[in-house]
Amino acid sequence: MKYMYVLVASLMIISCKKADKEGVMNDNQATVDSIKQASIDSMKMEMVKQKAIDSMKIEMEKQQAAKEKEVVVVNNQAPAPAAPEKKKWSSTAKGAVIGAGVGAATGAIISKKKGEGAIIGGLAGAGVGAGTGAIIDSKKE
Repeated sequence: MKYMYVLVASLMIISCKKADKEGVMNDNQATVDSIKQASIDSMKMEMVKQKAIDSMKIEMEKQQAAKEKEVVVVNNQAPAPAAPEKKKWSSTAKGAVIGAGVGAATGAIISKKKGEGAIIGGLAGAGVGAGTGAIIDSKKE
């Protein structure tokens, strides 16, 4: 019976060592397989990148060709005559308008009767502004 126990124990030890070696072999094979798969995935990504680069190059060539094909039309017609210059306001007119605006605003603010004060202030301001503008016009000449 002792021999039987020794025999069973020996078989168990031998089978465990054999299983360990097979497990190591399977692990090594799994590592090699995963490295191969990673390599294949990397190659696929490179192909996708290269396709994108190639398509961009093709598109750039198309755009360049389109620019080269642009037609330039030369118009040999004479330019349209310049519009006549508008008559500028004299300093007298500018002074009258500015004075009327300032006078009307001041008259409306100061007077108790707003409409009446605005009218009187506008007339007075227009007179003063026109006089000031006339003085400026005479100095320019």
